[in-house]
Amino acid sequence: MSTFVRLFRARWRVSLADDRNARDVPPWRNLVAQPAVEARDVRKRFGPVTALDGLTLSVNAGEIYGLLGPNGSGKTTFIRALAGLVRPDAGELRVFGQTPRAAVASGGVGYMTQVPALYAELTVDENLRFFAALEGMTDVNAKIEDALGRVGLLDRRRSVVSTLSGGMKTRASLAATLLHGPRLLLLDEPTVGVDPLQRRDFWDHFRALAQSGVTLLVSSHVMDEASRCDRLGLIRSGRLLAEGSAQELIQRAGATDLEAAFLALSEVPA
Repeated sequence: MSTFVRLFRARWRVSLADDRNARDVPPWRNLVAQPAVEARDVRKRFGPVTALDGLTLSVNAGEIYGLLGPNGSGKTTFIRALAGLVRPDAGELRVFGQTPRAAVASGGVGYMTQVPALYAELTVDENLRFFAALEGMTDVNAKIEDALGRVGLLDRRRSVVSTLSGGMKTRASLAATLLHGPRLLLLDEPTVGVDPLQRRDFWDHFRALAQSGVTLLVSSHVMDEASRCDRLGLIRSGRLLAEGSAQELIQRAGATDLEAAFLALSEVPA
């Protein structure tokens, strides 16, 4: 075990226990603005590459909204903008009526990246305690148990992350995302490396969260997952091509299933 890890473990154990200013209930619980996400003519370029080209869409509070599109269509850039990690060049972006960075700072947003953002040398429990300390949380033990229970990892709480399978790392990453009780979950390809049975369990969790009032914005290439969303937004070249429920998109494309509709609508000029 490295010296850094030993010092890190000792430091967060002391700071978490002694922090009298730690907050328990995030301020976002007082927010009532609707819809949860509003994007109007959002534009973002990275040098010569246009990632978002006037993207406009709205996500209702408490729904599961799926982002569908080919690689390079702007899905991840849009999610990162909502997480406050990318600043748009133009347009307006609001999360619960606030700027993305303000919503993140108030504890209202949880972001799960495509690759699990965990410290491999720490245990699952130590990772979650670290993220709890960053959020200034109290009553940490109960919240860790709740988050791990939601993803079925209570029995691996003391396991070092580097010893976990890919699917377990994804579940641990989801637990970290849920830990502070966000009102908006940004899930970028959340079930990559997860087997079909675990994927079904994940979506059971997602649906339960939505029913409790949490809003989920999910990017995915898996058609089975897309069909589980309340609404879908098909984007290409940073623009919204079509939007609606899975059945609505199938009917609009004159297709027999969602995959065929996806392919047909993707060929429509942006």
